[in-house]
Amino acid sequence: MPTPSVPSRVRHPTDRRTALAEGITGWQLRHREVARTSRDTYLPQASADVLRHRIDAVLLGAPPGAVLSHLTAAALWRLEVPLMDDDRRVHLTVPPDRRVRSRADRLVHVASVPPPETRRVAGLLVTSPSRTWIDLAPLLPPGALLAVTDQMLSRRFPADEFPVVVARSHGRRGVARARAVMAIGDPLSGSPMESVLRWLIHEAGLPRPVLQHVVRHDGRFLGQVDMAWPDRRVLVEFDGNVHRDRKVFVDDIRRQNGLVLAGWTVLRFTSADVLGRPRQVVAAIGAALGFS
Repeated sequence: MPTPSVPSRVRHPTDRRTALAEGITGWQLRHREVARTSRDTYLPQASADVLRHRIDAVLLGAPPGAVLSHLTAAALWRLEVPLMDDDRRVHLTVPPDRRVRSRADRLVHVASVPPPETRRVAGLLVTSPSRTWIDLAPLLPPGALLAVTDQMLSRRFPADEFPVVVARSHGRRGVARARAVMAIGDPLSGSPMESVLRWLIHEAGLPRPVLQHVVRHDGRFLGQVDMAWPDRRVLVEFDGNVHRDRKVFVDDIRRQNGLVLAGWTVLRFTSADVLGRPRQVVAAIGAALGFS
């Protein structure tokens, strides 16, 4: 009978010094079920995709005063950030007097984060939602920042707080972008990719749409649509992955037929359109609105 494989002894995030003190040898740290996330940090392979475990591994070597920030803070605040590649690094902001470098598992930002701009999330020190938003401003494309803004508004983040954050961040990178985005934030945005589409519409100089517009005809409810220009009887729907479901697809077709028969121009786009053909998307909307 074949010899059974020896199970890994690494049960939690650890560094080499701690592992050796616990009797785990260098050979055991090279076990196939152990993920090496940096030169000196390890965690079980099965938990390498879990953000909290990657954070715990990075914090083993973090200096005093380090705060989880940027994309990591956004994830901990459950803010979905579109248009960004899958960045598995943990983002840390450290005080200017700390000598800490970025490495394979962490991206280090150097700045002061005063206590009023931090919160505790599941026991972790994280930048506040407002500080996270302004930190993301220079990092994200405008459409992605608008998606974050819309999500914050939908969770009742005070709209009048955004100008305050911008004002106190004078001179920082990304402030101009944050100012432009906050002006069109809307809590009614249905999804992050709808926010991205809305930024394209705004950037093209087209009229601002009404979000989640309810369409009725002869007193009959026809549907609630993603974006609409009621005065021009034009509407836009963004079809995410859920629209691939057969029942959803059938319902979409039936609703679209009703809207067209009621005199509406219906345009439907997917992420492939918004990301791959943005100019054509804007041109189609502009033509429907009579701005061609």
